[in-house]
Amino acid sequence: MTVDGERRRLAELHEYQVLDTPPQEELEAVVRVAAAVAGVPTAALNLIDDRRQCQLTTVGFPGRDCARSEAMCAVRLDAGRFVHLPDARLDPDYRSNPWVTGALGSIVFYASAPLVTPRGSVLGTLCVFDGVPRELTAAQIGRLEDLAAIVVAFFERRRHARLTAELAAGNEARKQWTETVMDTIDVAVIAIDPGYRVTMFNRAARDLHAPDVDLAAAPVDVAGRYSLYELDGTPVPDDEIPLMVAMSGRGPVTGREMLIRRPGAGPRRVRANARALQADGGAVLGAVVALQDVTAEATRRRLLDEARDRLAAANADLRRSNADLTNFAGAVSHDLVAPLAAVGGALELIADDLDGRALGWADAAGRAVVRMRDLIVALLDYARAGSAPVRRVRVPLKNLLDQAMLDLRAEIEAAGARVSVTGPLPVLSCDPVLIRQLLQNLLANAVKYRHPRRPCRITVSADGDGVAVADNGLGVPAEHRDRVFDMFTRLDPRAEEGQGIGLASCLRIVDRHGGRIRMEENPQGGVTVVFQLPGPAG
Repeated sequence: MTVDGERRRLAELHEYQVLDTPPQEELEAVVRVAAAVAGVPTAALNLIDDRRQCQLTTVGFPGRDCARSEAMCAVRLDAGRFVHLPDARLDPDYRSNPWVTGALGSIVFYASAPLVTPRGSVLGTLCVFDGVPRELTAAQIGRLEDLAAIVVAFFERRRHARLTAELAAGNEARKQWTETVMDTIDVAVIAIDPGYRVTMFNRAARDLHAPDVDLAAAPVDVAGRYSLYELDGTPVPDDEIPLMVAMSGRGPVTGREMLIRRPGAGPRRVRANARALQADGGAVLGAVVALQDVTAEATRRRLLDEARDRLAAANADLRRSNADLTNFAGAVSHDLVAPLAAVGGALELIADDLDGRALGWADAAGRAVVRMRDLIVALLDYARAGSAPVRRVRVPLKNLLDQAMLDLRAEIEAAGARVSVTGPLPVLSCDPVLIRQLLQNLLANAVKYRHPRRPCRITVSADGDGVAVADNGLGVPAEHRDRVFDMFTRLDPRAEEGQGIGLASCLRIVDRHGGRIRMEENPQGGVTVVFQLPGPAG
């Protein structure tokens, strides 16, 4: 026998689990019948493993194990055929065996039927023997072979019974394992068989329903028994319950929302997914439904909807407020600026006819009128920066800078200022009107707060960090660089120039574009204002 064949034979022998087991009555009876059929006083049922011969049961003598090398049954085991020796002392394969020589026994007649399994492995033999010569007939040999087959059938029956018991135990263990797993999840799982009997009802399902719900009741008034309601509070019709829909072949059901009203507790909103359970041939084995508690999710959705409604109302109020502010700014422009212009003109005419202290008073009044006019114009620009709709287009920043410089040409020339561009300027995705106003405010600030002892120089540049407008003016202390973007902030309240609105307007413009603006120190003196706008630039 090959090594692999012997390995398979031993594996099958051990699979039957009969080695070293107590004698079974059925096997003892078979061995007794074998001795009677052969007409001998002694017989044995022998199993051969890798090291020894195990005498499972015997007749006519006390059984004992021996080494495989000493066993007569192991001599021709590989052949798997009936062995018939009328006188073993005459056979060269057996005459020196210790069971023949007298060392272990004095066997003369010997016959053995192999125990061949359905898969062709030889486990051992059913053997008969005597101390005198004998010879079996063909009928006796046939009966002994039949008895050997009965022994193997007995082994098979025992193996099948054991496997069936193990399978049943495994099924029970798997069932317990499945129930344990189902009880650990927070989704309610309910299954029914073809007779509508509940076969699974996990912990989450028990938590959703009343503790005394009758799981064994007939499939009538199911909605009432399980307290199932539509979202509008009406009971769910029995034929529309997800499990029933799945069982009737109208499924699967996905995303069906219902309410479960457990007595003594608030209603729970659930989302049901149900489908039929089918065998390979298509037969319906039952149905299963998964109920996910979406009460919290529904509450979140309701709160979000309410928040959206409040936000929409707030946006509407904001639009009305912005419209009112725009209208107010127009009224201010017309109703205040025009009279102030008239007052200023009248003061100039009066000043022509005055002298001494009266002339000084008229001159101070004229300057006050100019400041009030500038303040009104600045407020109007701030209002427009916040209320005008942002209309983004792609526009070269250099074009907007040129337009802003053209608007401030008189102020720039009067101050002897010089505006230069360092490097290429990008194409921005922005509202050109608002960004032009932003650049005009930054340039005007740089000119207005120039240093009295050095020529005013303004540099505009751009890189990955944003657009920078740098000046060499008076500068802003580090602790005030965030505060200057607040409305009406003036670092020197005694100064007559400025209204503290220009940088606030810049912040408002950048915010409306979703960007950022900040002020940094300029190493050449003065400050650098950097702004960044989202969106593609090129």
